[in-house]
This record gives sequence, C-alpha cells and structure tokens, in this order.
Amino acid sequence: MIVVSDTSTITNLAAINHLALLPSLYGQVIIPEAVYCEFVDINSPVPGTLEVQSVDWLEVRPVANRQVVERLQNEVRLDAGESEAIALTLEIGAELLLIDERRGRAEADRLGLRITVLLGLLVEAKRKNLINAVKPLMDALIETSEFRVSATLYRLILDMVEET
Repeated sequence: MIVVSDTSTITNLAAINHLALLPSLYGQVIIPEAVYCEFVDINSPVPGTLEVQSVDWLEVRPVANRQVVERLQNEVRLDAGESEAIALTLEIGAELLLIDERRGRAEADRLGLRITVLLGLLVEAKRKNLINAVKPLMDALIETSEFRVSATLYRLILDMVEET
C-alpha cells in the first residue's frame, strides 16, 4: 500500500511514543519535501523531528506538479505541507493519505482521495492488535499534544473499539 502523510500524524504519534504504528500498519510511508521541512527547518524541534531524519521506513519525495500545490495554497488556503501531501497523493496514485486538518480533509475528499485521520489510525491499530487500548492514547494526545477531540467523538471512538 502506498501511503502519504502530512505532518500532524507523525508529530502526534511521536509525542505519545507510538510512531512505530506507522510502519507496523503501512510498511513504508512517504512524505513530501514540505512536510520534511516542517520538521527540520525550525528552531526548536517538535516531536518526530529526529525520527523523520533517521528512520528507514519514511521516504521523502518532491512534488513535480507545482501548479497543484500553488492552487491548493492560494485557492483552498492550505499550508505548504498539506498542499504538497495532497498533490503528492494525486501524483503518485497513493492509496491512502494521512491528514487531520479539517480544510485539508475536505479538499482531499473533494478530490476523491482515501484519507485516514489519526483517531482512525488508532482504531485500525487496535483492530489489528498492535495496541491494547485506544483510550490511553487518546488521553495522552489530548494531554501532551493539545489534540482536540469533542466529547461526542471521544465516546464514539471508544464505542467503536468497545472500550469504556
């Protein structure tokens, strides 16, 4: 399976020490250059900064079609990482895009791309017995990463994975 990721999935999983879920679920993960730069071209490192520079299951690829990136940035008002992640997914025919930001998800959906958000990834990881429980990971995301999830969605996810 060809999987492209935006920044947030990597950052949030690294923040709760579960970045290894990505290769466990998908093998290789591809990120565009703009996502890579969001990790390494900043003054203070964020969770995942060291990992994106050293893990062998993560591949950085350039986006050839800059017109798509520019349209996504100018017309849809996505940031560089989201724009390149969507453009790269289209360009290489990736089967899955990992993206959480609402506007990016909406545009990816409009373009007919298959997407998964971080909470969906955690549900999949539990169903494949890669993690024992989703609740402590959601709680850790909320506490350490300022991850926002409504009370309704929180309960829905727990119901989906049969946790209380």
